[in-house]
Amino acid sequence: MKRYMICLFLFVGVSAACLAAGYFLTRQSPDTSQTAETEIETMATMETTETVPENLAAANQKQLRHENNAGEYYLVSEDGFLLVFGKDKETICLYTHIPLMDFPVHEQERLREGIWFPDMMDVIHYLESYTS
Repeated sequence: MKRYMICLFLFVGVSAACLAAGYFLTRQSPDTSQTAETEIETMATMETTETVPENLAAANQKQLRHENNAGEYYLVSEDGFLLVFGKDKETICLYTHIPLMDFPVHEQERLREGIWFPDMMDVIHYLESYTS
């Protein structure tokens, strides 16, 4: 009986320690959750600019630089799969692992030549429209 009690207390102690460690590793303060959402949004759009909350206005609006990023991403088929390249056509931004054969014939021809997109969200929307 004594052996069972020791095992029970050991199990409860280890379980409590794991739950406490999990809680402290995953808890976020309100400021951290806003930062995490901003980082996720930035990663999703793959922009190099920093996202600033709307309530923080720039002190000097004239120094802000707005770039026209037309044609930033290049979707092309290589070795039967789709890849997303950056503006320089050398930097691979995304391995899609989507086979070219999943697309209609007229789109396969366009993808072999390559299609330019202004931002990563347009690439994702294009791929979703043909793969879903």
